Amino acid sequence: MTSIVEIEGLTKLYANRYALRDIDLKIPSGVTGLLGPNGSGKSTLIKSLLGLTKIQFGRVSVLGFELPHRLREVRDHVGYLPEDDCYLAGLTGIESIHAMAKLSGMHSIEGLRRSHEILDFSDIGSERYRNVETYSTGMRQKLKFAQALVHDPELLILDEPTTGLDPLQRVGMLRRIQSLAKRAGKSVLLSTHILHDVKEVCDQVVILSKGQIRVVDRLENLSQPTEPGIQIKVAERADELVRELNLRGCNAAIREQGTIWAIGDFQADCSEIWRAASSSRVTIMGMSPATHSLEQIFFDAVKEADHASS
Repeated sequence: MTSIVEIEGLTKLYANRYALRDIDLKIPSGVTGLLGPNGSGKSTLIKSLLGLTKIQFGRVSVLGFELPHRLREVRDHVGYLPEDDCYLAGLTGIESIHAMAKLSGMHSIEGLRRSHEILDFSDIGSERYRNVETYSTGMRQKLKFAQALVHDPELLILDEPTTGLDPLQRVGMLRRIQSLAKRAGKSVLLSTHILHDVKEVCDQVVILSKGQIRVVDRLENLSQPTEPGIQIKVAERADELVRELNLRGCNAAIREQGTIWAIGDFQADCSEIWRAASSSRVTIMGMSPATHSLEQIFFDAVKEADHASS
């Protein structure tokens, strides 16, 4: 797949402390989740891609445009939803988006048409005629999304786009992101701490910790276990079933609360598991082929970074 972002040797220091250290990264088209704990360097990486912070060492290319020499082209082709609020008080929603459209070079009439179109897509109805400072947190998130999208960019960089949204609004936002990627052919870099959102919409994952890349892969590849196995969901007393399975020669362990991972090829015959459950009097709620959880992958990557820096 074509790389929309190429980074070589990117390093950024603040007061002799590394925010990013020797980053080498290629991001393909599609939807990429950017994960990392607080202080991992996600915000610095995003600002580097947008030319909002100086590139001290290394090379950065976005959509084929080298930074900082072709910064204007990058901003023409990239839409950005920042984590913090960014609106002009005193403007209505439609006035705010219309202003962004004109700043991007659109004619006033075309910009107004496009602004209404994008506000419709972003699920902002009659509220568009209210002043933006009266908006709720969720409404301001939708407004920022519309601002990022109004000039029809090839790449969207979304920093915590579902913050402040209620459950239904959150589902709607994720569906819009999916629609932009699958129907409009746009690429998305989604920076978030909500792992469920990444699992819902992303094709690939980048995990950043301590200013360094720890994981880069497609989500489907990360989910595949290194050994065959089966995940067993139980209502209670998982430790008793694990003990019984191990006594029967099955390599089993509790991975998450109420979930057991038994290593081995059980695809054809799960009778030993059922016998162990009957013997230990544990109720099995469900079984499925074992997959690595994104939560565990994230935890392991951060733990590895902590060990490396200690």
